[in-house]
Amino acid sequence: MSKRTGPSNQILLRLIMELKKESNKQNVNIWKRVATDLEKSTRQRRVVNLSSLSRYTKENEIVVVPGKVLGAGNLEHKLTISAFQFSDGAKEKIEKVGAKIVPLLELSKSNPSGKGIRIMG
Repeated sequence: MSKRTGPSNQILLRLIMELKKESNKQNVNIWKRVATDLEKSTRQRRVVNLSSLSRYTKENEIVVVPGKVLGAGNLEHKLTISAFQFSDGAKEKIEKVGAKIVPLLELSKSNPSGKGIRIMG
């Protein structure tokens, strides 16, 4: 059997711990789900292109990607996007459209109930 791998990045481990605490404090499962997805190995973590975000979301929606957002494709409308990582190309295109990038921990603090948040990937 192979050894189970997971994150060794201290920033990511701290984020996972904080998301789980927020989930337990508010008794909401969305943050626990995001933390569980981030605990997976890098190869199993979600990767989402901007074209997918544009295709499957609506204007002014709040989207969480428990992984990385890549810059393939174009974003057609404004969103609030939260993810663990963004490629440089994705950041440029997101800012160009006028969409917002919000850190995961900040989003969990500002919206502890998780209402209106959609997990993509």
